Amino acid sequence: MGKPTKGKPNDSAYRALAEFRYHIRRYLQFSDQNAKDAGLEPKQYQLLLAIKGLSKDKQASVGVLAEQLHIRHHSTVELINRAEAKRLVERNRSGNYVVVRLTPTGARILARAVQTRLKELRMAAPILVKALQKLIAVRE
Repeated sequence: MGKPTKGKPNDSAYRALAEFRYHIRRYLQFSDQNAKDAGLEPKQYQLLLAIKGLSKDKQASVGVLAEQLHIRHHSTVELINRAEAKRLVERNRSGNYVVVRLTPTGARILARAVQTRLKELRMAAPILVKALQKLIAVRE
């Protein structure tokens, strides 16, 4: 992160930041509703996406997933418990770690949700990029 600037941000900085934040929230609200429409809670969607989106050199352990989701270890365990009860994920032991994997049901639901989200993001992307460019261009 850069050094804080001396003095206050100007009005265009406030407007650009507010606009960018508005468009991000709008997309995230769509995303949360999309998860619900697919039969998932938003955090469950994020869990499934984190599992599927991990690089090949990482295993989906509880610790790795907690880091990816920016939540505590015990919250991650509870989220996994709920997803497992819905048969979205399964746990397997790998040495000293518990590794979480998507079930075929979880993978199918995630694929549908991601397809819809990508379609929406392709429409929202130009608006988000424009708002971000305005924010980057602000001179304080």
